[in-house]
Amino acid sequence: MGADPQGVLTGVHFLDGDHACCEGAIAAGCRAAFGYPITPSTEIVERIALRLPLVGGVFVQMEDEIASSIAIQGAAWGGKKVITVTSGPGMSLMMEHVGLAAMTETPCVFVNVQRGGPSTGLPTLPAQGDMMQARWGSHGDYEIIAISPNSPQECFDLTVHAFNLSERYRVPVLIMMDESVGHMTERVTIPHAEQIEVESRRLPEGPKEEYLPFAPGENLVPPMAPVGEGYRFHVTGLTHNEKGYPVMSPDVQDHLVRRLLDKIRLNAEDIAMVEEDQIQDADVVLVAYGITSRVVLRTLHLAREKGLKVGVFRPVVVWPFPEKRLRELAERVKAFVVVELNYGQVVLEVERIVGGRVPTVLVPHGGGALHNPEDILRVVEEAW
Repeated sequence: MGADPQGVLTGVHFLDGDHACCEGAIAAGCRAAFGYPITPSTEIVERIALRLPLVGGVFVQMEDEIASSIAIQGAAWGGKKVITVTSGPGMSLMMEHVGLAAMTETPCVFVNVQRGGPSTGLPTLPAQGDMMQARWGSHGDYEIIAISPNSPQECFDLTVHAFNLSERYRVPVLIMMDESVGHMTERVTIPHAEQIEVESRRLPEGPKEEYLPFAPGENLVPPMAPVGEGYRFHVTGLTHNEKGYPVMSPDVQDHLVRRLLDKIRLNAEDIAMVEEDQIQDADVVLVAYGITSRVVLRTLHLAREKGLKVGVFRPVVVWPFPEKRLRELAERVKAFVVVELNYGQVVLEVERIVGGRVPTVLVPHGGGALHNPEDILRVVEEAW
């Protein structure tokens, strides 16, 4: 246990998910954070406020969530890897700037430690009611990436991964934690820096005077130059051409927005990350993510003890949803049972993909507490 010469923690620690998320951001190279305290995410920004100055970074507590979500974008254009942290009510305020980050192709990471809602709801208790908001919360057509960790170790690992994805695709990435994962304390192993894959920002090549800030490169993603290094460009949330200048025409809108969608959609299989347990011979598949994916493991064991062939399918990256794999499973299983700490969100995506080939059954829960594995088992038996 210790830290490397740059102050990044290494070794084995006992951390809660919020603190592990902070350490993942630092390990990924994040050196600028802006935020406003809100339960149950405050522990992340408290630790960031302490830790970032020790590694040469800056944390600023802003006056509100709106200011936080725009400040990170200014820092990103200044060349920094950036993060902001909130919970449901704050995420609602930040949604305008998620859309701005998508339109301006600003790499940034938003953390939402979910709690019960709507409105101020249950500040200290878990839920998964913000999953569709993460996908569709801002207006217009755009794509984001959303990741759902289910342990403090994953809060570290997947935060690093979120930063890598944000840099690779120049897109806002949302880490959809929940109160249970954020506040549980478990063993977290932090490798040395040379063992952690960290993706750097892809900078432009060629003469600076020829730089086009929104000209697509690899995977339809433009290289990104930092402000203040001799490049000239314009950044706007308006429909814009490859120079970044506003152009109010249907043709430019179509060209731009199609590329914003396609850079994620055409790379969805590379972005996808799933975890499967005893899927090979399963007749009924439990679909769950985040903390709920740990609860259903008990249901899996109970079902197998009864001779029921049950498996678990867990989307780690929830958006874009792993459509291809789910369609493959739909060709051979008898039913999907979707378990969520809400009254039905990701289940709608499962139903769309399965397309009625087999039944899709929701096991809802309004949040505040976790499902009872035995209750899920009864639904599995009925689905049989």
